[in-house]
Order: sequence, then structure tokens, then C-alpha cells
Amino acid sequence: MDGETLRHALSRAAGLSRRRAFAAIRAGRVSEDGVARVDPSRPYGGGVIALDGAALATAPVAHVYLLLNKPAGYLSAASDGRARPTVLDLVPAALRVAGLHPVGRLDLDTTGLLVLTNDGDLTFRLTHPKHEVEKEYWAGVRPEADNEALAALRAGVEIDGARRRPAAVRRLADAPGFQLSITLREGRKRQVRRMLQAVGLSVWRLRRVREGRLRLAGLAEGEVRVLDAPELALLEA
Repeated sequence: MDGETLRHALSRAAGLSRRRAFAAIRAGRVSEDGVARVDPSRPYGGGVIALDGAALATAPVAHVYLLLNKPAGYLSAASDGRARPTVLDLVPAALRVAGLHPVGRLDLDTTGLLVLTNDGDLTFRLTHPKHEVEKEYWAGVRPEADNEALAALRAGVEIDGARRRPAAVRRLADAPGFQLSITLREGRKRQVRRMLQAVGLSVWRLRRVREGRLRLAGLAEGEVRVLDAPELALLEA
């Protein structure tokens, strides 16, 4: 494609975010027509791109957008070197395409909304910190959160020597097993659990129920389906 960089071509072919495509090229993992490349901004010449020695299909492919209600016990990854179950194991064979990957991560014990796609650009828009996409979680905690704990979360708690951004927190009245709704605009590793632990709360249940304007509804744990056009528009808004 005219004017396309190697970074963008790799992102498109491998279903990687632009950040991960950049990192792969700079790490020397990418070649074009058998020649190693380390400059992500190099114009793509239309040759055969290989990642870690495996040739990729570089012709434009149809994008797939799936919604999964992730159950506990599955890694948010496309594969795992230790042969542990991943979220892709839950995807029916008819919906699996090259480059399919989870958008962001939910830790092993966290359930709920997870988008799967082979569209690297959408992954970038939903995960890059500059876009500040909201993510809402429901948490079951012990003991009951008092007003002081809620105020601390709303002000922003300190984790690893850095103060995290304030969270939008409210009590849940009619969600059995969950006491709090927590909405973030950033996504550090195990951030919700660590924020709650920082104010003296033990998390025994955590579910993501919203990403951007897309909500999890009508999907049992472990089920996956194709996002329809209105739902996709909610993600791209």
C-alpha cells in the first residue's frame, strides 16, 4: 500500500497494536524478503514480511470483532508457552482468524468483558493511555467499604510509589455478590485489586462490565459472539 510504513504493515498483517509492532521491529524480530529490518518507519516495499521467521499474509484481510464474557482461569493472551488455557480456546473455530488477540488484559481471576479482534488500530485506540478509554469494574470486597475508603479511591491512591489517578466509585445496590462499581481511565497491571488492597479491602470477586460505551449484557460466562455494527460504533466513539 502506497505510503505504508513497515510498522503499519506488520500491525495489519499480524494483528498487533502499533506499539507492539514497533517493539517487534526494533527488537530485530522482523524481516522483509529475508532481510532483517529494525526501522519501524521504513516504507513497506510490498515484500514478504516475516515475524520470528514465520511469513505473514500481508494482503488486506477482513477484520473480526468479538465480545467474550471471560470466565476465571483463562489467560488474556493469544497463546501460552506453558500450555495453559487462553481466551482464544473459548472462540469457536469458525470465528478464529490469523492475528486474533485480546484487546488489553484481564488477570487470571478476573471475569467479564473482553474484546477480541485482529484489528491492530482498534487495539491501539482502546489501550493506549492517551485515549483514556473508561473501563468499569464491579468488585466484591471484604470488609464492607466505609466512606473513608471510598474517599481515598476517589482521590487516587499510591501504588509502587506513584499516585494513581482518581477513580469514579459508587456503591452497588442490586448486583448480588458485588458491592462497588469502579471506573478507571488508566490500566496498570492488577490495578483495581491493588487500589482496593491499598485502602484495606480484600477483593474476592472482580468483573469488568464496560469498556468505553460498550457494556457486557446477555452473554453467559465463557460465551463469545460477534459484535454488531452499533456495538462496534460504541467502541470507536
